[in-house]
Amino acid sequence: MKRNLTKIVVVAGLLAVSITSCKKKLILSPNDAVTSQQVFSTPTGYTQAMAKVYGSFALTGNEGPSGQGDIAGIDEGTSDFFRLFWNVQELTTDEAVITYGDPGVQDLHSMVWSATNAISQGLYYRSLYQITLCNNFLQQSTPALLASRGITGDDATKIAYYAAEARFLRAYQYWVLMDIFGNPPFVTDATQIGSVIPKQISRADLYAYIVSELKAIDPLMVKPNLNEYGRADEAAVWALLARVYLNAQVYTGTADYTDAITYSQKVISANYGLIADFTQLMLADDNLNSIAGGGKTGEFIFTINYDGTRTQGYGGSQYLTHAPVGGSMPPAKFGISSGYAGSRTTSNIVNLFPAPATTDTTNFPNNGNADKRAEFWYPGQSIDITNVTTFSSGIGVNKFRNVTRTGAPGSDPTFCDVDLPLFRLPEMYLIYAESVLRGGAGGDATTALGYINTLRTRAYGGSTAGNITLPDLTTQFILDERARELFWEGFRRTDLIRYGLFTSGSYLWPFKGGVANGTSVPDYRNLFPLPQTDLAVNPNLIQNKGY
Repeated sequence: MKRNLTKIVVVAGLLAVSITSCKKKLILSPNDAVTSQQVFSTPTGYTQAMAKVYGSFALTGNEGPSGQGDIAGIDEGTSDFFRLFWNVQELTTDEAVITYGDPGVQDLHSMVWSATNAISQGLYYRSLYQITLCNNFLQQSTPALLASRGITGDDATKIAYYAAEARFLRAYQYWVLMDIFGNPPFVTDATQIGSVIPKQISRADLYAYIVSELKAIDPLMVKPNLNEYGRADEAAVWALLARVYLNAQVYTGTADYTDAITYSQKVISANYGLIADFTQLMLADDNLNSIAGGGKTGEFIFTINYDGTRTQGYGGSQYLTHAPVGGSMPPAKFGISSGYAGSRTTSNIVNLFPAPATTDTTNFPNNGNADKRAEFWYPGQSIDITNVTTFSSGIGVNKFRNVTRTGAPGSDPTFCDVDLPLFRLPEMYLIYAESVLRGGAGGDATTALGYINTLRTRAYGGSTAGNITLPDLTTQFILDERARELFWEGFRRTDLIRYGLFTSGSYLWPFKGGVANGTSVPDYRNLFPLPQTDLAVNPNLIQNKGY
């Protein structure tokens, strides 16, 4: 169930910011003749505009579940941010295959995408769209403009927090572009929209910008666990910094595991904790996994909030709940009216877990597996994938369910209440441990081991039977543990690239490179191409190598 800003998303579409692939620049256009001056004339208007900034992570347009879509040239349901991000991060790896024949989808698992791929192009424009929303909000939130509009005191203070959060959300989307596309076009609130064609920024320079921006807003954010649920706070800034530093070697050629340790430890020390039962992580009332959301323990650091009645769309948790349900899987167990028989996982991921106690339906959702994170569906499914587009080929995933902790269905059987964490505490434990093993200063192996065993004790239902010792704590173990803990949460492509395994022939999975047993692909596939539509109209852009 959702809180606060998401309640007013339905009235937040006061500014329609559109991106089209056939334009040279981002275009800000008033919706229903409502101008920026009108929207930002009162403190309430700023709150509504900020709801649009946050809402664009969960919504695809101004008329849910479809209508007045934000992104042109793509099916609106597909244009959801996390659906696009998940497709790029998961369907390209050993964690997921899907039956769908939608434009661009099968090219992801076969690793033969081009500069016209509908999914990567959609993500590119979605991220730029959300950056534009942030830039517009920031342009309207300067102290001088607030004063000229008579906005002072507590109202001005609140808007200053909004502005810091907008800068964080912009930095997050620039991280997405840096990680996936490397060298995107670059605009900030200092850029007058429509006045210039955006210039390209190098990956290394964008890395420096993101780090600098996050450090600048750190003291400006609401302190950890004190903001409204679904709004970013200081811990979200630290979490993104930790993630960026962990991948610094990939982004810049120079590692920075010391800072990854520093910022992951900041989050770990900030009054967060694991919930007791892993199988309750992705449910209709998973707001209870956050202190700000009403829970006793805060595992979720920053979330995209969904509500089956208020944020309707065909992406996000709706996609992750419906797409995996098919075959003999009963929709009622997932709190939905029907499934879409789409996504499954591969033997590579299933085999990272102990063998299940049963493979029937008696021990849902994890078949009595000693490791409770093994939320898989076996009946009617084959662990060996012989055809990516056949649903029974591959193992089902039960991780996302539109039911509450008590088993009650969510508020709507089609659209889901499951919030998606962009950051949660276990990632910080894993970043700390990996960074220590890779030589970062400021941490130690004993502490790292303790963090990993904390995760594994929770995974094993409170038992220490799955705990490891220091000799077991290797970088390979961390990669495997990241898959066990974080699978289907949008990490795998980035992880495999950091480990040098995404394109390599030394690690294969079913149909990697379009071959049944898997094959290597060229290293240029570590980056996605800039969309051909943008290259055609922006002479400042140079395509990534290999495309």
